[in-house]
Amino acid sequence: MFARKPKRCAMTSNTEREAFVWIWLPGETEPVVAGRLESDNGNILFNYGKSYLDRIGDSNPAITIYEPELPLKAGLIPLPEGLTMPGCIRDAAPDAWGRRVIINKKLGIKGAGTDTAELDELTYLLDSGSDRIGALDFQRSPTEYVPRTVNNVSMEELIQSAERVEKGVPLTPELDQALFHGSSIGGARPKALIQDHGKKYVAKFSSITDLYSVVKAEFIAMRLAELAGLNVAPVKLAKAANKDVLLIERFDRVPKGDKWARKAMVSALTLFRLDDMMARYASYETLSEIIRHRFTNPKATLKELFSRLVFNILCGNTDDHARNHAAFWNGKALTLTPAYDICPQGRTGNEASQAMLISGDNNLSQLKTCLETAHNFLLSEEEACQTFGNLTAAIEQHWDAVCEEAGLNEVDKRLLWRRQFLNPYSVEPKGTDL
Repeated sequence: MFARKPKRCAMTSNTEREAFVWIWLPGETEPVVAGRLESDNGNILFNYGKSYLDRIGDSNPAITIYEPELPLKAGLIPLPEGLTMPGCIRDAAPDAWGRRVIINKKLGIKGAGTDTAELDELTYLLDSGSDRIGALDFQRSPTEYVPRTVNNVSMEELIQSAERVEKGVPLTPELDQALFHGSSIGGARPKALIQDHGKKYVAKFSSITDLYSVVKAEFIAMRLAELAGLNVAPVKLAKAANKDVLLIERFDRVPKGDKWARKAMVSALTLFRLDDMMARYASYETLSEIIRHRFTNPKATLKELFSRLVFNILCGNTDDHARNHAAFWNGKALTLTPAYDICPQGRTGNEASQAMLISGDNNLSQLKTCLETAHNFLLSEEEACQTFGNLTAAIEQHWDAVCEEAGLNEVDKRLLWRRQFLNPYSVEPKGTDL
């Protein structure tokens, strides 16, 4: 049983004791069972199945779900210190939004104030959609894989579903199915998964609490990042029910005929061996060290990550926490994924701080903070300053065109410019030769 706050007796029916982990091996379009999760006194423990371990010598052998956390060996694998479940498994679980959808589905009540501890972690794994980020899924059976998917539904239905969940109104059976497919993905904002013209997307919707066009602001930031030369997920805007929808092309899926191969991923939080409660200790310095030792093409990767850090500061994205950085995992090495969730955050004053530490205990959203840590990214001060200048120039050069592309109104444009984007606090005092 999970160690949770005492609940009324009826809640015991919502507790799961075990789940089987299925994995898509590299290049494959069908999953195989990898092992079993079990609830043990508040912890979730994993052990590989014998059939999976026996694949080690096959033409397409077993890979670790993530090493060093879950090495290929028999028996229950001890948890890293401080964790109650393996981080690479938690990466495949739904976050705030998906949990609210599942609570709505199972309990038929609750809204924005719902306590997600209402249900246990295995329930969230087993009751969320199967098309989750990465290459894992979870089943109640070790022998039969039954995907929890639904047919494509209209964007209007998805938006209507999202609004009902935000208000705490129970979903109708039809709307329940419309939103369920996206319940396995992370983040706190309303979203869903869709497929269109042979591509898969994460669809992000506006929220009833938005004070400005957050969807368009994220589109603008992602497009400017792409135009500035960063490796980012492709995005486009759509309209449904007279509302804006941001479509982010998924980079963890590879089409193979009429099926899809899946790319395994782990979050930076897992690389740090931290859980969500300890995320405040995550730092760019530590991530740069991990990249130097464990990533493919480390020098180019460090330059890319430094550029993303700088761009986050220049566009006002202070939500750069460790779940918003990720790496592909092929069983042997890590490779940085394209950037995602570059979303300018609401800001009343000038002073701001990033979600991850930048230089020592300093996380102030300023270029001079980045300059202090440039050596950790194997960059000289001159190279760091050149990055500052290039990214700033790209934002200034493409700002008007991208805002026009987004159809941003003048009020929101004035709200974002020099407040989120190129805020004076971020670039001054420069300590640089911008």
